[in-house]
Amino acid sequence: MGQEAVEQGSGGSTLNRRQSFRRVQLLSRALNPLRAHGTTEVVPSGRSTRTRFFSQMALTMLLCMAWLGCGGDPKPTSARANAPQAVPVSVSTVERRDMPYYLTGLGSVSAFYTVNIKSRVDGQLEQVNFKEGQFVNKGDLLAVIDPRPYQVVLDQAQATLFRDQALLRDAKLNYDRFKNLLQVSGAMSQQQVDTQNSLVDQLEGTVRNDQAAIDNAKLNLVYCHITSPISGRVGLRLVDPGNMVHATDTNALLVITQLQPIAVLFTLPEDSLPTVSQHMGKGALEVDAYSRDDQTKLDTGKLETIDNQIDQTTGTGKLKAVFDNKGNALWPNQFVNIRLLLEVRKDSTVIPAAAIQRGPQGTYVFVAKADNTADIRPVTVAFTQDNLANIATGLSPSEVVVTDGQDKLQAGSKIEVRQTRPSGTPQQPTPSTPPSGKQGSGTPTS
Repeated sequence: MGQEAVEQGSGGSTLNRRQSFRRVQLLSRALNPLRAHGTTEVVPSGRSTRTRFFSQMALTMLLCMAWLGCGGDPKPTSARANAPQAVPVSVSTVERRDMPYYLTGLGSVSAFYTVNIKSRVDGQLEQVNFKEGQFVNKGDLLAVIDPRPYQVVLDQAQATLFRDQALLRDAKLNYDRFKNLLQVSGAMSQQQVDTQNSLVDQLEGTVRNDQAAIDNAKLNLVYCHITSPISGRVGLRLVDPGNMVHATDTNALLVITQLQPIAVLFTLPEDSLPTVSQHMGKGALEVDAYSRDDQTKLDTGKLETIDNQIDQTTGTGKLKAVFDNKGNALWPNQFVNIRLLLEVRKDSTVIPAAAIQRGPQGTYVFVAKADNTADIRPVTVAFTQDNLANIATGLSPSEVVVTDGQDKLQAGSKIEVRQTRPSGTPQQPTPSTPPSGKQGSGTPTS
């Protein structure tokens, strides 16, 4: 039967060629009717040459068109054009696994403690015992202000105390004598005894004042030796040795910031705060800090507290997290992206987020069937996280969904699978890409 079809096809082509050749002959005769009847027309030689030239050109063009017109049967080409073409697509397998649920926000790093070191006495800055950028411990000596003037004041106060103590002892002896004379012989009046007793009390007050002056002088000597009140990192030196410093100066000598531990203040939408508060009651919540470009994980800490009020202008609440910062990856006033882990949802149905399509009827995916065709499947997305989508309803584990090439698909389209990968390996994995308060980024969707 196949041979007969071939013979019929070749016979049809031969017939077409014969008919075309016949048409060419008829056209040739129509263009040169005198030659067809065997007669000759007498014309000028120039006109005869031009007529013959144009006739030959027209005949040649007609022959070419006739030859192209009888080239063959166009039915095979038309059949190939009407045949459905397979669409190349990438697919992924639906998985069931545990999936973390994060909330994200923008935060700023804040030093746990920040101290501006200033002088508490007036004097010349004599020594600087630290290096810029040095880590110091609490109690370490940082700077020394010339203590000699305050040592002199201390010596003077001690001398005054010694003198007043001597006067006090003499006054007490006289008081005892006057009292005995009054009691034994009455040689002293009661008024003299009372006056001497008052003098003793005055001198006791003077001695106490002298002791306070000594303590103040000693305290100023302590203030001349500036020590670190906290453990932290020293910033840049703001005053050089040799300069005069005063207790009333507005500028500090240096700034110390405590970097271990360190705090991060970040915000979340006010609608998320009740959920966060509820999960805080169950235990400490883990917080991850990421770099400005949201690609590098800097450190992991714990949520410390939630602020006691909501910012009305932004509709957000402020939260505070504390990080150990052992690697010193966090610095004060640094901008960071925060991911707050609320929970890990067990046995979730997970697919790549690239498989999710949205239309007038809601979200759907293309499911690759065993016969290499695509089927449309409506799905309900719980939330997306790290280029992965958590599917609430619509899919079952081990099914295969299309992740690339959906723009050329419709229900029943033929597909050609380019690549198959599990849901845990998206096309362009960005493990540090956190969700946000927007759809498709860690927030439940309807």
